Amino acid sequence: MPTTTDPTPIPPTVYEQRHGTLSTLNEDGSRRWLNPRPSRGRFWTRRRAVAYTLIALFTAIPYITVNGLPLVLLDIVHRRFTLFGYTFLPTDTPLFVLLMVAVFLAVFLATSVLGRVWCGWACPQTVYMEFLYRPIERLFEGEPGRSKQPTGGLKRVLKWAVYILASLFIAHTFLAYFVGIDQLKTWVTRSPFEHPTAFLLMAGVTAAMLFDFGFFREQMCTIACPYGRFQSVMLDRGSLIVAYDRKRGEPRGKAKRVSLPVLDAAPQGDCVDCRMCVTTCPTGIDIRDGLQMECIHCTQCIDACDAVMTKVGRPTGLIRYSSQRALEGEPRKARPRVVIYSALLALITSIFTHGIITKPPVDINLLRGRGMPFNELPSGLISNQLRVKVTNRLMEQATCTVSLINAPAGGRIEIESSPNPFTVAPGEQTTIAVIVLLPREVFVPSGTFDARIAIETADGYRTEHTYRLLGPMNNRVRRDAPKEPSRG
Repeated sequence: MPTTTDPTPIPPTVYEQRHGTLSTLNEDGSRRWLNPRPSRGRFWTRRRAVAYTLIALFTAIPYITVNGLPLVLLDIVHRRFTLFGYTFLPTDTPLFVLLMVAVFLAVFLATSVLGRVWCGWACPQTVYMEFLYRPIERLFEGEPGRSKQPTGGLKRVLKWAVYILASLFIAHTFLAYFVGIDQLKTWVTRSPFEHPTAFLLMAGVTAAMLFDFGFFREQMCTIACPYGRFQSVMLDRGSLIVAYDRKRGEPRGKAKRVSLPVLDAAPQGDCVDCRMCVTTCPTGIDIRDGLQMECIHCTQCIDACDAVMTKVGRPTGLIRYSSQRALEGEPRKARPRVVIYSALLALITSIFTHGIITKPPVDINLLRGRGMPFNELPSGLISNQLRVKVTNRLMEQATCTVSLINAPAGGRIEIESSPNPFTVAPGEQTTIAVIVLLPREVFVPSGTFDARIAIETADGYRTEHTYRLLGPMNNRVRRDAPKEPSRG
């Protein structure tokens, strides 16, 4: 709003009248459709290069493999997340939690230092909206603020046809991250009647993309996305923001040319109130009102203001990357949150990296069998049933052998319904029933025996587990002991 020192007060704009309300709403609560005018300055050129690079990378990642595995595959159905050639299985929950905590800490650190650089430069919503869908719209309807021919019905139909094609492309690429490129090829090349569920899934994702970029648009950033709300706790006075230099720009006024100095003229700031920063903003805000939740740091207002300042012969940078502390002339201070975020991120990253490096090629867990704790056999042996759960992380078949290291005389280990050694398919999980047969004497008088069970793979990996077996606490033989099952 103009200050009281303005020589010629300017009527408030519609947005200024409803200051504190969403910039995408009219006074009556109806939707205010935004059609921002592009400002092709130095930041716009850099953002365009980054955006098209990210689009190309986003498209190529499903086709890239590392060690025979996809670079990124989030297989929710089979509970396998493959990232950069490493597959996270259900047994890797601690590692995956560490990874997610590291990602969130990285977001907190980046936001604390660089502000909403993600939103303005790398977020898929911004990248596709500003560098794919809006260019398509301007191709058929012309750029706002410039002379153009009326948009006819045919142009509108063509625009939405291209929108649908773009949405199909994005939706299929997006699904490739969850089902894999091979499965996606099968869905695309086969009849929808052969996989109706998959077809409906693709149609639903395409419709969601079309709704988002064709209708919901900037409201995804201002209403649906929670990141803008989080910035109030992640930013501080030293964080980098897109800011308007109020000390230099106020009071605002139209640019005037005078041949002689006017001694009694009121001072005037550099802001000429051209409103280019508002007309170019993709979320429709006025950056001169200060830091706002709707600002995604796209830097379009910087490019627009710099162009105007150059035309009127004034220094650029009236709107620029800065911080609240720098704008107010305060000295730079140590920022504890940056140190804490960095230290925590380094610690968690180190733990995660160590866990990845030391992770064995197979995961092995010993579980107690179902039913009675132990059985007494007529032969005098005591049987304990265990379950061995083996998860094969390799992309090749794993052959495993189970053995009892500290078996006393007469003791042995057997596998039910499977040979020893047994095989586990690549990337699969297998649970086998194992029976440990030991003489009664090893359990007396404590009723327990700590067995050393070893599982060894054909490629040389070996692990040993200590498992406490249960048995009788005396040497009395039960006459009603069950018969030993036939193993023929």
